[in-house]
Amino acid sequence: METIVNTWYCVVPVATVWTSPESVRVIDEPGTANPVRLTEWLGKLTYEPRLDLCDGNRIQTQLLFGEPVIVEDVQGDWAKIIAVWQSSTKDERGYPGWVPLAQLKEAQPIHATGFAKVTAGKAQLWKLDGSPSVIIPFNSILPYIGESGDHLRVCAPDGEALLLKRDTELAPSVHQFKKEQPSVAVDKGLAFLDLPYIWGGMSSYGYDCSGFTYSMLKACGHSIPRDGGDQARVGVEIPVDNQSLWKKGDLLFFADNEGKASIRHVGFYFGDGLLLHSHSTGKSVEVMKLAGTKLEKELCAVRRYGVTKEGTI
Repeated sequence: METIVNTWYCVVPVATVWTSPESVRVIDEPGTANPVRLTEWLGKLTYEPRLDLCDGNRIQTQLLFGEPVIVEDVQGDWAKIIAVWQSSTKDERGYPGWVPLAQLKEAQPIHATGFAKVTAGKAQLWKLDGSPSVIIPFNSILPYIGESGDHLRVCAPDGEALLLKRDTELAPSVHQFKKEQPSVAVDKGLAFLDLPYIWGGMSSYGYDCSGFTYSMLKACGHSIPRDGGDQARVGVEIPVDNQSLWKKGDLLFFADNEGKASIRHVGFYFGDGLLLHSHSTGKSVEVMKLAGTKLEKELCAVRRYGVTKEGTI
């Protein structure tokens, strides 16, 4: 049995981590509420206000249901947090930012048998009486404490709940989910083709480029940094100028000024000269041919994750 220490957890399906409380606009109210109204919020974000999430430096990242955070400070209705599961050079403890206090809850210590990770694109969480609770996204991780027929009994931030076994993968700890080849991350990513891009996105409601690569590799049991620039600093270096050495699942990194500026984009190598990526504001997850594109000229690094230099997981 593993003891989970007292901490704070995300209590909505997806909580956006803002740069500051002042970053939030009137149009963003559905995304900062509890219950959060993600579909309504994203539906309101036409191109210009959606682009402003990036250009206005409004969003940092997102939290998934049940994700733990350190709360450093509370100012009014807002909490200054560290997302401890999201590695970043911004803070050695994890990814920093601000979250509405209403979207967090301080949970009591529990005793868990292990952890359940959601493998479906979205999964229904059920109350113990069989009534529906919230819909939680792909890659959400919750402690589980037992089984009940076709369901697992899990510890949600607001109490015990049920998840269908078929929608989950189990592990004894959050660091011990089954490790799969990075090529499998590409296969998992194909389930999200045509999902619209959102800056800071980390969920099956919308990913940004590095959120997509982070999340698909997380789904395969691999932990990498949250942001593209940080992702390029780790992993096994693969020659950029020798495509014959690239493998499906490698990450390709791109920078302005034909690869000489700071990294601005990342995606998966699909094989056969193709890139799988969450493109940019106004576009969606797609597979594209690199040859003859602007991105081909901007390619600046190739990294392989989940393997050593000897090639084993």
